[in-house]
Amino acid sequence: MLSKRSVAYVTAAVFALTALLGGCGGQSTPSEGGSGQGEEVSIVFWSAPNPTQEKLWTTMAEKYMAEHPEVKIEVAPIPESPSSEAGILTALTSGTKLTASENVFVGFGAQLVDSDQVVPLDTMPGYDELVKSRKMEELVEGWKFGDGHQYIFPLYVNAMLFSWRMDLLKELGYNEPPRTYSEMIEAGEKLQAKYPDKYLWARRELIDPSKWWERWFDFFALYYAASDGAPFLTNKEVTADRDSAVGVAAFIKEMNDKGLLLTAEATDPFETGLTLWGVQGPWVLPTWAERFPELKVGDQIVLTPPPVPDNFPAGKTPKTFADAKGVVIYKNASPEEQQAAWEFIKWVFSNPENDATWMEMTGLPPARGDLTSNAAFTSYFEANPALKAFADAVPTAVPPVMSEKFTDLQTQMTEEMMIPLINGTKTPEQAFEAVKAGWEAMLK
Repeated sequence: MLSKRSVAYVTAAVFALTALLGGCGGQSTPSEGGSGQGEEVSIVFWSAPNPTQEKLWTTMAEKYMAEHPEVKIEVAPIPESPSSEAGILTALTSGTKLTASENVFVGFGAQLVDSDQVVPLDTMPGYDELVKSRKMEELVEGWKFGDGHQYIFPLYVNAMLFSWRMDLLKELGYNEPPRTYSEMIEAGEKLQAKYPDKYLWARRELIDPSKWWERWFDFFALYYAASDGAPFLTNKEVTADRDSAVGVAAFIKEMNDKGLLLTAEATDPFETGLTLWGVQGPWVLPTWAERFPELKVGDQIVLTPPPVPDNFPAGKTPKTFADAKGVVIYKNASPEEQQAAWEFIKWVFSNPENDATWMEMTGLPPARGDLTSNAAFTSYFEANPALKAFADAVPTAVPPVMSEKFTDLQTQMTEEMMIPLINGTKTPEQAFEAVKAGWEAMLK
């Protein structure tokens, strides 16, 4: 995944390979027909480079081949050389047989789309029906590329939620977490009046330009909530909702200016009660259970969507950032192989029991809009109630910006927005304009 737990970040070597892909466009996309009409077809599917997902996809392939003996599926982990993205690009430029893979997020997907390496899945037979059956109509909108096509079928969605120390809030007289920026500032001031050494939020990553990915978990989570999911970037043009972006910057600056934001290094500040508030993905749940068993979700900890501006409509569910990846089919495969891969992918995603197996094995919420209403997942959430809040947020979680330059773009955001806001050298308006100008210059 794209979280702190992930190691598959794109390096400079990945981008060096991009130039080689320009002339490597593959076969035309098949739009109808079967997987060889009875003739044997062989495909290669690369799973994420971890044993759990390799085992899962191998099991799925074995079941599918038992029902479709004319299809041979080889499952292997994506080679990390030096990252999974680089491994895929190397395969595409070297002629290695590769039909489809998982583990693709939209930033890397933009690189593959720009170099004409992936099949537009919305042109494949049964795509719309599959999306509808999974109640994904709203979810897939955030995965649509500038040309209007869908190249990545969402596999899992880790919606970012914000955690509250409800035990501390109750000490301050709250029965539920604050919802808006001004309510949060008020809660932070009450906290420091009672506990001068505590903070509303600890976020050392705000001033670390080497951790470009952290902008997903602070700025973009807050921005997507404030803007109702408005795209920050569209077709190499910054299309951000200015008021929302400036509002997020102003909120961060106000927390800092009032001494409510800790940007110094701190170990487990939320879990130890140093802070009232934190940002979380579902991968934190096993860590809490193992290292902080005294903290129970629903008791000492409450999970909520991101906070919103004061004028955000009451009763409306805020959107958030999605740490998410999906499945693609590569154009260097023959039309018959592409079709066979799509039929396999469609078979896997058509059965909610496969999603239940995925969740049981990985602990990651599958990309479905009905996770908390579909009976296939009831028993899982009964056994894992803490994950339900993350599952509820899946339909409204927005994936990263679609640009192959995501590393440079988000590094610039740290340097031109976050650090100046914390240092007091730019206003929120100046910080946003600097990011907008910088992004547009890099994307020319």
